[in-house]
Amino acid sequence: MLTLFTYNWQVRREWFEWCQTVSSAELLRQRSGGMGTILKTLVHIIDVEYSWIRTIQGKPDIEIDMDSYNTIEKVKGLSERYHSEVKDFLYSYSPDWENDIVEPSWMEGTYEIGRILRHLIAHEIHHIGQLSIWSREIGIKPVSASVIDRVL
Repeated sequence: MLTLFTYNWQVRREWFEWCQTVSSAELLRQRSGGMGTILKTLVHIIDVEYSWIRTIQGKPDIEIDMDSYNTIEKVKGLSERYHSEVKDFLYSYSPDWENDIVEPSWMEGTYEIGRILRHLIAHEIHHIGQLSIWSREIGIKPVSASVIDRVL
């Protein structure tokens, strides 16, 4: 699983670079799908990853005001701030925790840690696909989604 998290983080960094070549108006333009804008979708990816990892660790969720992340610099800074905690947890992850149960504060139900981690991988890949579609709609080549061509 760590390889796919590494893939997602690498692709996310490339999307941040991509965003620096696009106007603020395009990054904030309301779109169909995702969280409605390119920046809000990126914030959502970061927020979901961090919230679930904190839940797995038994830590409280930290709510994010999506509207305050209205520049790519702010979104990138949020990702960098949260990344070390997420990465440290994943590098210390033990397969023994696979079936351990956690209960998120923001929704009903309990979930196995292994299932949550696989959800996080799929969740980011899903939203990266939306970013790719929006990229093509504005006439700019999207970030490559290829796993084969990457050093992971």
